Parts: sequence; C-alpha cells; structure tokens
Amino acid sequence: MDALDNILNRVSSRELSLPHPNAEEMSLAYKAALRAPDHAWLRPSSFIEVKGNGLKKLSKIFEDYALTIPDIEESRVNKYKEAPFRAPMIVILVNTFTEHPKVPAIEQKLSTAAAAQNIMLSLNAQGYGVIWRTGKLAFNKTISKSLGLNVNQEILGFLYIGTNIGKNKKIPNLDTNNFVTIL
Repeated sequence: MDALDNILNRVSSRELSLPHPNAEEMSLAYKAALRAPDHAWLRPSSFIEVKGNGLKKLSKIFEDYALTIPDIEESRVNKYKEAPFRAPMIVILVNTFTEHPKVPAIEQKLSTAAAAQNIMLSLNAQGYGVIWRTGKLAFNKTISKSLGLNVNQEILGFLYIGTNIGKNKKIPNLDTNNFVTIL
C-alpha cells in the first residue's frame, strides 16, 4: 500500500471480526509504534495485547470497575462487561511518565499517541481495521491498578483490532485552507 494512500484513506472501522493480526504482523506494528517521536529516548510507550482468554479477563476488570460506580444500572454494567468483545484483539496503550527536566508529561503522552497512530497505520497497511477508544475506561486509576500498572503509568486508550466486516465510514472531503493559517 502506498504510504500516502494509507494515511489519507485510513478510517476507524465500525465492525471488527476474526481474523486478527498474527504475531509477525503485530511485531511489525509494534516496530512502527516505536518509531514515534521520543524526546530524550525516554520510551514512554508500552502495550498490553489482549486476545483469546485475555478478553474475558479484561471483561471481568471492566465489570468489577462498573460495580464500584454508585447506583449504576445493570444495563451499564453489562455494557462495560461486553466492551472487550467488540473486536477479537485489543491493544491497551500505556504511557509511562519519567521525570525529566526537558520532557514534560504532556510530551511523553503525545509520544504514546503518535505510537498509537503508527500502530493503526501499520495495521491498516496490512489489511486490518482498528478503532481507538477512550472514555471512562481509559485514564482510569482503578483499571490501571487492576492491570498491574505502576502509579507513573496510565492508559491512554484501547485499540480494538480485527478484520473490518462493516461498511467503511465515508471520508469527508475537507478543505485544508479551513485548518491552516500562514504567517
């Protein structure tokens, strides 16, 4: 796939199914992720790959979290519990903050965000679909703790990965002049 076509035509998938990428394909995606800008080579990005029985474990973590929310409706608990099964594979984006005099926390988070984009582009080039989700389950200290993360680590999102079986979203035709100012 041409690099620019990959960037210009990537969209979040609406519906994902098996197959998901194999180990070799994911290795390429992770190599692409680690090419993201990384000031001072702090390596703030890491990933938790979830598939198979791991989806059930993540479902239980989400359900346990939901049950801590006061007065939560059963339908909401079920929504959290079913969330991992939207795709056959999930990659949890983990950012590890390292104190550094020249690299603030936001820059380290942006590095992990760039790593996520590289994963999505790599998988798109390999023929897979991806959805990046955040919401209450990301940036969540309870879930981070349940996943064994340290206090200096946080979840920046969940990449739901698989084979796109739904209709692609229409890519809007945007006028770049509406987004660019020339000084």
